[in-house]
Amino acid sequence: MKNSIVKLIGIVTLSAGLLTSCSSSDDNKPTSSFVVNANDFKGTITDGEVVLDAGTTYKLTGKIQVNSGATLTIPAGTVIQGVGGTSAYIAIAQGGKINVNGTAAKPVVMTSGLATKAPGDWGGLVICGKAPINRVTGGASTAQSEVADLTYGGTVANDNSGVIKFLRIEYAGAAFNTEKEFNALSFFGVGSGTVVENVQAFHGSDDGFEFFGGTVNTSNLVAIGNEDDQFDWTEGWSGTNTNWYGKLAFGKGNRGIEADNFELGYANTPIANPTITNMTLVGPGSAADATVYTENQGIKFRRGTKGQVSNVVLSGWKTGIDVENDETIAFVPSALKVTNVLYVADVPAKTKGKKTDGTAADVSAVSVESATATGAGAGVAQPTWAAGWTVGF
Repeated sequence: MKNSIVKLIGIVTLSAGLLTSCSSSDDNKPTSSFVVNANDFKGTITDGEVVLDAGTTYKLTGKIQVNSGATLTIPAGTVIQGVGGTSAYIAIAQGGKINVNGTAAKPVVMTSGLATKAPGDWGGLVICGKAPINRVTGGASTAQSEVADLTYGGTVANDNSGVIKFLRIEYAGAAFNTEKEFNALSFFGVGSGTVVENVQAFHGSDDGFEFFGGTVNTSNLVAIGNEDDQFDWTEGWSGTNTNWYGKLAFGKGNRGIEADNFELGYANTPIANPTITNMTLVGPGSAADATVYTENQGIKFRRGTKGQVSNVVLSGWKTGIDVENDETIAFVPSALKVTNVLYVADVPAKTKGKKTDGTAADVSAVSVESATATGAGAGVAQPTWAAGWTVGF
C-alpha cells in the first residue's frame, strides 16, 4: 500500500510538472499575429497583445495603430524614437489598449530619433475612447479625431483604454499644416477606466496634454516647454485630477491652461467640468516679449467651461486667470472657481474678464487667495513626486 501511494504521488507530481511546463511554454508564445520590426516600427495591431522588449530601441518610422481587441504593452525602460514626422505616431483606436508599465527609475521614453532633436520631429500619442463628448449636445455623439482620423466619443463613461504609468513624451507635435498638428498626448473621448499617472510632455511643438471630451482622470502630469498651451481641454471633458505642473520654456509658448467647453456650442452638454487639485503654472514673466507671448495668461477659461481648481501657484504671467464669454462668466464663482491661489511673483493682473461683446467684466470672484498654497507640491520648484523620471526643471 505504501509503495502504491508513493507511486501515485510520483505520477501526480510528474503530471503537475508537465502541466506547469506546458503552461509556461504557452505563456511565452506570441499572442498577436503582428510582427515587430524594431528598426521599422509601424503597422496596425489587430489582435492579441504585442509586448515590446525593454532592451531594444524602437525606430518609429510610421503609424502604430492598436485596433479594438488588441493591446500594446511597453515595459519599463523602453525607448521609442520617432523618425517619420507626421507619419510617425502611436494611435489607440476605440476598444484598443495601451499599457505603459514604466517606473520612476525606468520610465518609458517616447522621443525624437533625429541626431539634432527639435519640437515636432514626430507625431505623438493619440488615444481614442468611447466616453461622452459634446460636439452634438447631449453627449452621445461621435467624431473623427483631428489627427489619426479615428472615431471617438460615445456613451461609455467608464471606458478603458489601458494603463499609462511613468511615461515621458519628448519633441512631439509634428504639424500637417498651420491649423492641424499633433499634441504630445491627445485624449479623444477617453473614459475613466483608463489609468494615467506620472506622465510628462516635454518640448513639443503644440500642446502638452489636450483633452477632447471624455471622463479620463489623471495624476502627476508635467508639461514643460511645449510651444502652445501646456494643458488644454474642450468638448465637455470632466476628469478628476491631482498634481499638475506646467512651465513655459525655450523662448516660446502660449498659456498654462486653455480651457473651453466647445468652440461651436458654448452651452453644449455635457459641459466641461474638470476638477484639478494641486497645480503649479510658471510663465515667461509679465514683461516677456508680447510679439512672442501674445497670450501671456496662466489660465484661460472661455467658451462656456466650468471647473473647480484648488491649491494653485501662479508665477510669471501677465494675467493670472482670464475669463471670457458670457456663458463662462455666468459660472463664476460657483461652478467655475479657483480657490487657495498663491500669486508667487510677477503677476500684475491677477484676474481679467471679457464679455462676449468685448466689454470688460469683473471676475475677481473667480479667485480666492491663500498664502499657504503649495501648488503641485513645492511651489514653483520641482515637486518630489516628479523626481527621477522627468526632465527640464
